[in-house]
Amino acid sequence: MDAYNRMEAQKKAVARAYNKRVKSKSFAEEDLVWKAVLPIGTKDKRFKKWSPRWEGLFIIDQVLGKCAYQLRDHDGELHAMPINGKFLKKYYPTTWEMMEQEL
Repeated sequence: MDAYNRMEAQKKAVARAYNKRVKSKSFAEEDLVWKAVLPIGTKDKRFKKWSPRWEGLFIIDQVLGKCAYQLRDHDGELHAMPINGKFLKKYYPTTWEMMEQEL
């Protein structure tokens, strides 16, 4: 039993250390996001190593739970498959885009 208790304590210590470094991502409906180019590691033959890693500008249409999200284009077209939140990145407008909107 002592060995089992030590093993449980070690697992908890490892989990605490891991969770300190991990930043959780969560998105709400109507958030603007980038989507990772999937499958990861694919490269466009035209651009080779300069291939983009993120694509689009998508809107979160629905939060499905457990880090799953339904995406929608700016045109309003829904994507067929939901996507995991680890493949999404929040979109922040640049200063230039904000200036263009004001003009």
